[in-house]
Amino acid sequence: MTSSPHSIAPLDPVDQKPPGSQLLPLALQHVLVMYAGAVAVPLIVGRALSLSPEEVAFLISADLFACGIATLIQSWGVPGAGIRLPVMMGVTFASLGPMLSMANAPEIGLLGIFGSVIVAGLFGIVIAPFISRLLPLFPPVVTGTIILVIGISLMRVGINWAGGGQPTITKMVDGVPGAFPNPAYGQLQGLGIALFVLLVILALLKWTTGFLRNIAVLVGIVAGCVLASLLGLMHFEKVGQAAWVDIILPFHFGMPQFHLIPSITMCIVMIVVMIESLGMFLALGELTGRRVDKEALKKGLRADGLGTLIGGLFNTFPYTSFSQNVGLVGVTGVRSRWVTVTGGAILIVLGLLPKMAALVEAVPQVVLGGAGLVMFGMVAATGARILATVDFKGNANNLFIVAIAVGFGMIPIVAPAFFKALPHDLHPLLESGILLSAIVSVALNAFFNGVKSIEDASTEAAGAAAAVEHG
Repeated sequence: MTSSPHSIAPLDPVDQKPPGSQLLPLALQHVLVMYAGAVAVPLIVGRALSLSPEEVAFLISADLFACGIATLIQSWGVPGAGIRLPVMMGVTFASLGPMLSMANAPEIGLLGIFGSVIVAGLFGIVIAPFISRLLPLFPPVVTGTIILVIGISLMRVGINWAGGGQPTITKMVDGVPGAFPNPAYGQLQGLGIALFVLLVILALLKWTTGFLRNIAVLVGIVAGCVLASLLGLMHFEKVGQAAWVDIILPFHFGMPQFHLIPSITMCIVMIVVMIESLGMFLALGELTGRRVDKEALKKGLRADGLGTLIGGLFNTFPYTSFSQNVGLVGVTGVRSRWVTVTGGAILIVLGLLPKMAALVEAVPQVVLGGAGLVMFGMVAATGARILATVDFKGNANNLFIVAIAVGFGMIPIVAPAFFKALPHDLHPLLESGILLSAIVSVALNAFFNGVKSIEDASTEAAGAAAAVEHG
């Protein structure tokens, strides 16, 4: 006797697998939406460390490879980890400020960064079951302020990209390093290319819709590369020399080094990242119609920690769910996690193609500058949008929280020598405006507003995340 079709429960839309003819295009769309943001951090860190083009290209390959693994863990799921929702994972911009501070400290460098990332990943795995208890410390007035400061801090990177690098370069004179003006900085040709990229992106945002609008930044970069090539500013020798296929091995640059203050700094970043992820997961639950309970949150946050640990082992950086891809779920209405699982597989393949990484590394800084103004500005705008959900009229204390926390976050940007008299080991912490604003905003919110219940905090976090994704 056969069962009636009415007795079979319909498959959850999250678990439904689209037809093969749709699966690959939908997955590629997710990859393209997050690609520019995914490769930005290894580009920035690699160039800040003055790595060779080949080493920067390897960082990009390693990043894409680890991106793919972290995405599979989060979307497909492994025992004890993964929220099994349509999530794409990428390097968090929240870690960029502290890592640049570490990059500027010769005794820490790249191996010290990898060590701090490994510690943060292990820390994230351990605290995942408890992170929801910290949620009351991070209401929208705190998370919005932190993300706003992240965007403002990163704008310095985008502006210098548009200018053609750093305004000064270091040269050795009689064995003594000295700072000299960079002759290539602020040249009209470079500024013109950056402006061209920005105008292309703005045109796409105004006059296109759907998929093309979602990848406006990527299309702008491609257009800028075409113009730079025509002007003889983009060179492809390294692309030609790069292998077609290669594998990513752990500890490519050597054994990681572990330093106390950088490790503590990255653990604080991990807490902020996981709180942000928690809000994203709650919003994604609303978008997909799947209830996200404490067990699911624990597995999702543990995947953040596991992905970050894998990042440190495979020569890359901390990972989190990418908000633009969560937004894409809302825009397209495609709720299947198998789309992002396929996207993760595509990222792994891209990570095994050194020529693709070499091509990204060959993109002139001025091209990235035009896109960076948009990418990093959108981070700041996301913080502002979260703050728009905060009650400033009924609670004027929230104004003081934002004002003072932003002020502290600006210290490393406008006064780099402000903390020079303090112990040197504290500099990686004090030179990160992001961490300063995080500490100050958490403390001031607890002082002025107290600490809410976990239930109220969860409701606030989901509302703020939903406001960002639907905006």
